[in-house]
Parts: sequence; C-alpha cells; structure tokens
Amino acid sequence: MLRTSPGPRAGMRYRRQLRSRIIVSFLLFGVGLTGLFAATTLVMREWLEDELIESTLQREVDENAELTRRDPAAGRIAPFEVVQGWTYGRHQYANIPFDWQKYDTGVYDYEELVDGEPRSYKLAVNKSDDYWLFLRYDVTEQRRTRTTLTLALFAAVGVFAALSLALAFWLSRRVLRPVTDLAARVAAFEREPEPLASHYANDEVGQLAAALDDYARRLTELVERDREFNADVSHELRTPLAVIRGATELLLTSDLGDRARERVRRIDRAARQSTELTDALLLLSRGERQGPGEGGTSDVVAIVEQVVETQRTQLGTKPVEVRIEKHAAPRIAAPASVLAVALSNLIGNAFKYTQAGHVLVRIDDDAVCVEDTGPGIDPEDAGKVFERGYRGAKAAGKGAGLGLAIVRRLCDLYGWRVMLAPRDGGGAVARLEFGTGA
Repeated sequence: MLRTSPGPRAGMRYRRQLRSRIIVSFLLFGVGLTGLFAATTLVMREWLEDELIESTLQREVDENAELTRRDPAAGRIAPFEVVQGWTYGRHQYANIPFDWQKYDTGVYDYEELVDGEPRSYKLAVNKSDDYWLFLRYDVTEQRRTRTTLTLALFAAVGVFAALSLALAFWLSRRVLRPVTDLAARVAAFEREPEPLASHYANDEVGQLAAALDDYARRLTELVERDREFNADVSHELRTPLAVIRGATELLLTSDLGDRARERVRRIDRAARQSTELTDALLLLSRGERQGPGEGGTSDVVAIVEQVVETQRTQLGTKPVEVRIEKHAAPRIAAPASVLAVALSNLIGNAFKYTQAGHVLVRIDDDAVCVEDTGPGIDPEDAGKVFERGYRGAKAAGKGAGLGLAIVRRLCDLYGWRVMLAPRDGGGAVARLEFGTGA
C-alpha cells in the first residue's frame, strides 16, 4: 500500500507557510511603495517650495539693494500682505528689529508671535556698507498646508496598506488554490494513487503534478516488486520448513538416544522459529494486521513458555537462573507467530547478554516484562536501540541490529508499545505492552 506523508504539523509557525510569505511580501511591497511615494512627495514639495521661495526672495532683495544704491528713492520695496520689505540706511541701523541684526546676507527661517498667534516667515537679508535690506515672506499657510498634506499622506499609506493586505489575502488564496487542491488530492490517496496531471493546466503546478505521477508510478512498481518478492520468498520457504518439521516429528517418534533426540528437538525448534519469523515478516511487508483466525485469541502464557524453551539454548552452561512469574493469563487478538517473534528478540537478548545471575519474565494483565542482570544499557541508547542497524555501546558479539527494529515494526502494526531501559541494580528491563491490541 502506498502511504502518503502527513500534512503540515499543527505547531508549524505561520510565518513559514508559503501563503504567509506571499501575504507578508505583498504587504511590505505595498506599504513600502506607498510610503516611499509619500516621503518623496513631502521631500520634493518642501525642497521645491523652499528653493522657489528662497531663491525668489534672495533675487528680489538683491535687485532692490542694487536699485537702492543707484537711487535711494527708487529702491523702496512696497509693502504687501504676504511679502514685506524694509530698507535701512547707515544712520537707521538702530531701528532694525533686534532679532534681525544677527543675520548676514542670505535667507533665514524664523517665527514670531502676531496677535498671540505664532507665524512662520522667511527673511531675505542683503547687507552692505550703506544699506541693509530685508524682505520677509509669510509662509504660515504653507507650513499648515504641509502638515495637512503630511497627515493626508500618512492616512493614504494606511489605506493602501489595508488594501494591500486585503489584496494579498485574495491573491494568495487564488494563487495557492491549485497547490492546496494538489495537496488535498495527494492526502486523499488510499491504496493506489490516481493520476494528478490531468486535473491541472500545463503550468508549474501541472508540472509538479506530472512529476508526482511519475514518482508515484515508480514507487508503486517498487512496492509491488517488494510485495511479490516477500510473498514468493515466504511461500517458497514454507515448503522446506514444513518438510524439516515433518522429518523432525518422525525422528522424534523413533528410537533415538538422548543426545540425538535433543539435537532433533533443537532442529524442530529452529524450524518452528523460522516459520514464525517468515509469517511475521510477510505481515510486515503487506502492512496487514491479522488476528489468529476464526475470531480467536492467542494465549500469552503458552507463547512465553514456548519462547523461553526455544531460546534457552543461548544460555548454554552459563550460571543463569530463568524464572517465569505469571501474575495474569492474558490473551491477545494477534497471531501467535507475531508475539513469538517479538518475545524471541526480547528474551533472546536477555539470555544472550546475561553471563551470570537471573532472567525474570513477568506476565501481567496487559504486558510482558523481561528483566536481566546482564551488562545493561546506557540511558542514551534506550531510545535508539529500536532503530534499524543500531547497536548499543555495550552490545557484544556479532549482530546486524535488526531484531529490535522488527519488534518495533510489529508493535506499530498492532498498536503495541515496547520499551527498553536500564534496570536498578544493573542489567536491563524490556517491556512489551499490548494496550488496545490485547
């Protein structure tokens, strides 16, 4: 069965989603563009206004200064409401307002109170040895207009930001709709994937759908070949294993010596264990969760006793005491071969690594616990030993590190739980919990 990967994690940060990136980018672009336009408008207005006024005032005051020097009567500047001019001769310098006396030739900004109201002016000054000329221009209204324009532009930036945000949400939803639809179609795959490319135009999303179709086709072919291989191997192995078990049964009924009979029993146990392992691996390859058949259940106590007897050969002559404590007699809705394979790895490891002391197999209502007095396991290895190919730092001898990985896969298939941890006082504790699978 082709399985699709789960969707985005619920805790994924929103800023990492493609849609949020589109929204933020569009919003920043809209706000940045309108803000830049507003700032440019203000700067250009102020620069043009100041440049125009100051250059005009300076030109006017310079021209009047020249006229005054040529003809004192002709150079007088007539007063206006907005623009006012004053000309002071050498003997009139004392009449010049005190605040103006500090200015040299040029144009200046200053403020003063008129009838209790602050007003803003630009003052053009031209000083010579004979005359001091002043030309004043009232820019109060321009300054007020500038403030109003600034507020209006800020409001415009806010309005455009809101419009950009709304447009960003709409565009992101519209742009990502094909991608979202593609993700939904992929997530809806059950067993065999359906073609995707036919649902989309020949654009980027269509190309992605075509690539997914090609990948799904190649992956399906690979899975099918794997299924067929496992089914063929399992089928072909059952026949010679059945022949071996039949032969051992016949031999056990004949007149054999004690040593020969024990060897035949070992052959029979190995053949039975190989048959169980073949059945379990076939279930894993198919991803099928089967029961023991005809609605029955498997006796956990009987399977534990059988596995302990089968694995006892690993103890050899080591001074290890094996005890089975039966606190309950549970039955599980799973094939005996599956539980036997799982327990064979846990109990077999305990027998293999324990050089002296004891191995305790305790049967509870919903679990089987295996305790040993072997070298134990490092806490940092406890969560890794079930990974394929991983062997703990204290693992001795040869091994591929596949046994516990098979146990974990069987537990995932049947909803069980397996744990391995250090034991207080030395050794290790393995616990197989049946949970909802019991």
